[in-house]
Amino acid sequence: MDDWRPEDSAFWTESGARIARRNLVFSVLSEHIGFSVWSLWSVLVLFLGPEYGIDPAGKFLLTALPTALGAVLRLPYTFAVARFGGRNWTVFSALLLLVPTVLAGVVLEPGVSYTTLLVVACVAGVGGGNFASSMANINAFFPQRLKGWALGVNAGGGNLGVPVVQLLGLLVMAVAGTTHPRVLPLLYIPLIALAALGAALRMDNLTTLRNDKRAMRDICREPHTWIMSVLYIGTFGSFIGFGFAFGQVLQVQFHDAFDTPVKAAGLTFIGPLLGSLVRPVGGLLADRWGGARVTLVNYAAMAAGAALVLAASRQGSLPLFITGFVALFVFSGIGNGSTYRMIPAIFRARARAWVAAGADPEAAEQRSRRRASALIGIAGAVGAFGGVLVNVALRQSFLASHNGDAAYLAFLAVYALCAALTWAVYLRPGAGRLQGV
Repeated sequence: MDDWRPEDSAFWTESGARIARRNLVFSVLSEHIGFSVWSLWSVLVLFLGPEYGIDPAGKFLLTALPTALGAVLRLPYTFAVARFGGRNWTVFSALLLLVPTVLAGVVLEPGVSYTTLLVVACVAGVGGGNFASSMANINAFFPQRLKGWALGVNAGGGNLGVPVVQLLGLLVMAVAGTTHPRVLPLLYIPLIALAALGAALRMDNLTTLRNDKRAMRDICREPHTWIMSVLYIGTFGSFIGFGFAFGQVLQVQFHDAFDTPVKAAGLTFIGPLLGSLVRPVGGLLADRWGGARVTLVNYAAMAAGAALVLAASRQGSLPLFITGFVALFVFSGIGNGSTYRMIPAIFRARARAWVAAGADPEAAEQRSRRRASALIGIAGAVGAFGGVLVNVALRQSFLASHNGDAAYLAFLAVYALCAALTWAVYLRPGAGRLQGV
């Protein structure tokens, strides 16, 4: 498509809204399956019983590796959209998901080496890259006033892939038993083919979406890039890290109540499900009240949730522990939406300043969009590394003291730091404050 003017109200009403929503639907489908593949090993580790000879620390590593690769891939995936086209890249990235699913379906059986499992688990990280390309693509389709809603729906629909794969894992355990883990990845093969076909037939490439050759260099020099990346570590890093680790934490810390994988799987999907569903709420709240305000309040709530988890762990209270973790999932989901809404708002404020300094309004708008897309990629990549840190922190805490208390205390400190950073940079009164963020 050569003509795309989402800020033109007449164009948007006549045809733009319909086209943008159609692309959003198929973007969500592909990203959703990508998230499921990315978090596949959060479920598969529950199938790995004593016959596989893997201890809890080894299982935490199996879930950390796909998180790490997914984080790394988010950066090139962001720029692939403008280079190859949103539709073209969505088709390719969807088909690429066949690699980790087929590999997992082939190798998962007792006697497989741990090294092989590490490699196959790591390859599942390709599913994590889909988020960045999908968000960069949808960011270009919608006007500024609807970005919070659109990015929230896109990301929330994708995030739902985490609880869905966990529910499917529970279904496989209930029907086929824990001795048939390869059934789960093989279920996704026809879904991947469907997502690729839908993208090929119903999505569009925007010729107006181009990578700014200087955007990466400029955005890396931008202080807001690293501030937003830290804030996204606290929200999305928590969501994906907890999503990967929660089932293992329950089995290790409350083994008497969760002595079988089925019992753990029966609860693990609840937190990611709620966190995914409320992500668009975070975007809508940010559209109305401002992303920074919502993010600040949200981090205060996450700190309270971490404090509750820590207290429950020390008291050995399972109901409080689950309540605290579910709260963390919910508020991390809201925070995902509000922090991502801050990114285009930051550059919209910068665009107003560029226009005031004499820049052409249309050129300033294009510059704003390209830099926002670049920042979405970097923040998404850095933020996803938060999931690695969550798994590593929990692994080290359980190795050192046989409980997660040290990790929970670290999470509490990080949320308090992120709240202070949000207020200091985006809400503290002063001449340099960006308006509308």
